[in-house]
Formats: sequence, structure tokens, C-alpha cells
Amino acid sequence: MLGDASKSGKRRLAPVGAPPWMATFADLSTLLLSFFVLLLSFSEMDVNKYKEIAGSMRMAFGVQREDVTRDPPMGTSFVARDFSPGQPSQSPFAKIAPTPMSTSEGIRPMPPRVTVAPSGPGGPDSLLSLSRQPSDAAVEQARSNLIKLQSLFRQEIERGLIEVAQIGAQIVIRVREHGSFPSGSAKLIKPFLPAVRKIGQAIRMTEGQVIIAGHTDNVPIHNAQFRSNWDLSAARAISLLRALGAVEAVDANRITVAGHADTRPIVSNDTPRHRARNRRVEIILVNGNGLELTRSLNEVLEPSDARGNEGG
Repeated sequence: MLGDASKSGKRRLAPVGAPPWMATFADLSTLLLSFFVLLLSFSEMDVNKYKEIAGSMRMAFGVQREDVTRDPPMGTSFVARDFSPGQPSQSPFAKIAPTPMSTSEGIRPMPPRVTVAPSGPGGPDSLLSLSRQPSDAAVEQARSNLIKLQSLFRQEIERGLIEVAQIGAQIVIRVREHGSFPSGSAKLIKPFLPAVRKIGQAIRMTEGQVIIAGHTDNVPIHNAQFRSNWDLSAARAISLLRALGAVEAVDANRITVAGHADTRPIVSNDTPRHRARNRRVEIILVNGNGLELTRSLNEVLEPSDARGNEGG
């Protein structure tokens, strides 16, 4: 009995050394650590992206007030240096730059540009202005046409119904209100129809564009037929155009109609005689493309008193 008790009271001693599974666990841990070290050595850290992520985390949680990763070190190794998986290359679109072109290449001369020259009361009666001066041949041709037209309108000029003048390479036929239109009306009177026929002949004698422009004085008009001087000036120009088409065969593609009201007077509207001179319809015969319309028509014509009666 005592022998059995003594045997049962003895403690069993622990085995010497580590348990067998510990060696296997240590090997696995070492292998995992080596694996992650290799992954870190192969990787390249994008500093800007890292800062962006760190900043977003700080804004999200609001706990980080200092950027401790301002300039984090970037690890390098011979593996990353010699066996890099790839280097970022510049996009081909970023290499595209505009090629400077010589100033002498690809430049074409601009055609003549037509502009309207401003004119005030008593100022020049400038109708058109071009970016180049007329050629000598165009001016000489206009001078030759002027002599022919002065002979054609000799009777009308003597009666004070029409004035003919040359400005550069153009001819201006001025139809006075006296003898052509009743006061405040856009209807041509019958005695003026022979002069209209001569105007059609003058258009056929010349080449180039034709401008028919109506003008009035500065006395306002407002009735059932015309609400303003703009309506009256345009209606008179159109009435003359229709009369031309009725008595003479003219090319409508050459003709432009305009109404200027009282915006382009020849003389100041300070007297009844001056206002009568400003009431007119002008036919501008353009000779070719070269025009010189910067001078006043009043500078070309001899200064003379208007022989017309007062009109509307």
C-alpha cells in the first residue's frame, strides 16, 4: 500500500527542449517575413500619391495635424534598379508642340475691304471707302465716262435737275428733288421720265456696281405713308429703280439700293436753300474695284446755290 502511494505521489517531469511545433512555426514566420521584405524591395513608393492618401486620411479622421511623411525616404536596391518592372514614359500627346511657321508662308493678300466712312452734318459726303487707291487706268476711264455723261445730261444740267461729277474712279449722278419728286412724296413726276431713260443709258455705258441712294433734309416727316425720313429716302431710291426697270433694260445684279435719310448732307441744313440741296437721289457708278471715295462730292462740284424750290 505504501509502495503504491509513493508511486502515485510523484510528479511527472516536463520534457526537456521546445515542443516540436515551435520549430515549424518559427520557420513559417521567417519565410513570411522574408517574403514581405522581398515585396517591399521590389516595390516603388509614389511619394505624391502617398501624400495624397495621407492627406485624405487626415481630413477624414481629423486627428493628424502634422504631415510626418513630408519627404519619406525611398528605398532602393539592386533588384529594383536593374529589374524594374517598368518606367513611366511621357505620353506622346505631351510631346506634340505647335510647329512655328514662317511669317512668309501661308499668307494671302486680302481683297479690298469696303467700309462706310462716317460723316456728320456739313461734313464730306463719303459713301464708300476702300483699303486701296484706284488705279490710274480706272481713274482715266472714269474721266472719259464723265465727259460722255456730261454731254448726255447737258439739258438736265442746264435746268438744274441733275449734277454729274467724278470722285476717283466713280461717277456720281445727283438727281435734285426739284423737278423729280413732289414735296414729301416718293412718286416720280412724268416730265422727269426722259431723264430716267438717260440714267438707264448711263448705267449701260459703264461697268461695275451701281448704288442708288436716297437722301433727305433734317426736317422730320411722319404721316400715313412715311413714318420717318428713312422711309422717304429709301422709297425714293426704290421708285427711281422701278422707273429705270420700266424704261430701260438694266442688270438688277449690279444695283444696290440704300436710304440714308438726313445722315449724309452735302451742306448744313441751316437754310431752306441748303435743305433743298440736301434732298436728292444719287446714282453712284462704280468703275471696277478701285474706288477713292474719301473726298466730298461737294469738293468736286463747283459751289453754286441750289436752284430748286423748297420740298418736303
